[in-house]
This record gives sequence, C-alpha cells and structure tokens, in this order.
Amino acid sequence: MKEVLENWSDNMPSWLWNILITITAVIIGLIIKLIIKSILNFYKNRNDYSLFRSIIVHTGRPMNHFVPLLVLNLMLPLMDMQKRFYIPFSRFVEISLIISFAVLLVSSIKVFEDYMYHVYDLNKEDNLKERKIRTQLQFIRRILVTFIVLIAVAVVLLSFDNVRKIGAGLLTGVGIGGIIIGFAAQKSLANFLAGFQIAFTQPIRIDDVLVVEGEWGRVEDITLTYVVLNIWDQRRLILPINYFIEKPFQNWTRTTSQILGTVFLYLDYNTPVDAIRAEFDRLLDNTNLWDKRVKVIQVTDAKERTIEIRALMSARNSSQAFDLRCYIRENLINFLRDNYPESLPLQRVLLTHDEKFKQDKDASALPA
Repeated sequence: MKEVLENWSDNMPSWLWNILITITAVIIGLIIKLIIKSILNFYKNRNDYSLFRSIIVHTGRPMNHFVPLLVLNLMLPLMDMQKRFYIPFSRFVEISLIISFAVLLVSSIKVFEDYMYHVYDLNKEDNLKERKIRTQLQFIRRILVTFIVLIAVAVVLLSFDNVRKIGAGLLTGVGIGGIIIGFAAQKSLANFLAGFQIAFTQPIRIDDVLVVEGEWGRVEDITLTYVVLNIWDQRRLILPINYFIEKPFQNWTRTTSQILGTVFLYLDYNTPVDAIRAEFDRLLDNTNLWDKRVKVIQVTDAKERTIEIRALMSARNSSQAFDLRCYIRENLINFLRDNYPESLPLQRVLLTHDEKFKQDKDASALPA
C-alpha cells in the first residue's frame, strides 16, 4: 500500500496530491461521523429521554469538523510539501484540532447535563433534592467550561515558540503579578468565591421561591457572578451573587415548598363566627388547592368598630397558597353578603334624648 501511494505521489503534481489528500481526509472523516451517527440513531429511544439522542443533538456539529480534522492530522505525513509550507500548515491543522476538541468537550458536558436533568427531574411535587443537584450542576458546568477554554487557549499559545519563551520569562514575576491582579479583581474574586459557597452550602437553589428587595420570584439562573430572579409579573431581577451571602432575604422553599396562607376579614360584632367557620370548612373541602394540613378560623383582634377574623390554611406551594387565599376571600365575602349582610362593617350613631327630640321636631316641621 505504501509503495502504491509513493508511486501515485511521484506521478502527480505536488499541489494536486496535497489537495487530494485533504479531500480524502475530509471524506473519510465525514464517513466515520455518519457511521457513528447511524449507530446512535439505531439505538436511540424516540419516545422518552435517550442518551444516544442527546449525544447526536449536542455533539453532531462538533463532530462535523473534529473527525475530518483528526483524520487530516493523521494523514499529514503523506503530503508532499516543502518544509516552509508544511510547518505552518501542520500547525494550523493542530491548532484547529485543539479548538475543535475543546468544543467537543464542552458539548460532552451538555450531554452529561441532559442525563442529570433526566435523573433529577424538577417536575415533581417534592423536588428539593433535584433543585439541590441542579444548582450544583450549573455551577460546576460553568467552571468546567471556563477551565476547558483556558486550557485550550494556553495549549494553542504554547504551540508558538515565541510565546513559550515569553511565558517562561513571566514565571519569574508571577508572584507580584498575582498580588496586583488580586487587588484589581477583588470584587470579581469575591463573587467567584461566593458562587462556590452558594453552590455547596445552598442558601438558594434553582427554582427556589425568594422575596428579595420587596419582590417575589423564582430563581431562574445562577451564574458565576450574578443570580437571575424571575419576578411573578415576568420581570427579571438581576442581583450580584455575593448579595445572598451578605444581605438577608426570604427563602420560601429552603426545606420544603409547603406554606401557610392567611385571609383577614374585618366584620361587625354581629358576625356569626360559627357560621363562617362551617362555610370555611366546606370551601376547603371542595378545592384541590388545600393540602389538608391546616385549617383554622379565629377572631384575632377586636377594635372599636370591627372584629378581625383570620382564616389560616395550608397549601403545597406558594403559588397554590395565593390562589387558595383569593378563593377563600372571595367566597367568604359572598357568603356573608348573601346570608348575613348585617355582618359587614356598620357605622353606629347613638343619639341622646335631646338630640332625638330635636330631630323629631325638625321632621315634624317639614311640609307634608
């Protein structure tokens, strides 16, 4: 085989032989890629999650250039090229292969992330463990991607002799440079360390319900430097990640998503509390929003004109608790308005004997 190739190269112009080698390498690479894709397609599950389908989706494009570049790199010794052209061309192929391999590694991380998302699915009622794993996974993925990019850039730069010599000279001043960089980027480093702390101590997690700066929302994303909070009205609140280390905030799903909700009614002293309690029990029994843990009706305050009645109820999560509160409030008001209208707040006026006599006199003086 070697003799045949040498014979062909001798009987063919160098430029044509080199182009033929390049085209052959690309074709072989694409054929290998198509074979791998066909095997993965054969085994993938089309109905549910499939590891093979995830590999095809995330690594399909990187494989389009990685496999041909790898084959071309292996076939470089077969090329008939002068040294002054061969060295730059081979270096270009090597650098392209390094970059392509880095892209393939990043895509492989996404395949692993898909698998973890399938194993730890958020679409369940009690997803505390899943939110913990996903929070750590997102942070680790970003760290790995950053690490891969830095290593790839370093390998590419070190492939140049001049850069390698400069790098060796810079090692002598790395201590002073590290101190200077540390002072210049202390806020960024603080955010980075805060990200590590949040990823593993987890005061917040992906999909946690928080009240921050007077806003209610869910944690949508946790990056290396900031946190994205999805506010209930579809706004986004962006906060530096060290905010959650230095300042207080409310986390409504720290240990569980279950929560208590309250409804306050301000009614007249004539209000039949037992009738309201019976109606409250009936309303809760007729809705799926209540999780059947807590239901209490109490008179919690008595003011000079009204009494305060508090309805306390439980729900599976904060969203259902809000809907349950609105449901109870609306229906209790309708119940009182239709059955006990005298229970609604009244303005009482007590007249003395002289005032009553005066009013009767003024009324009698009116024309018939």
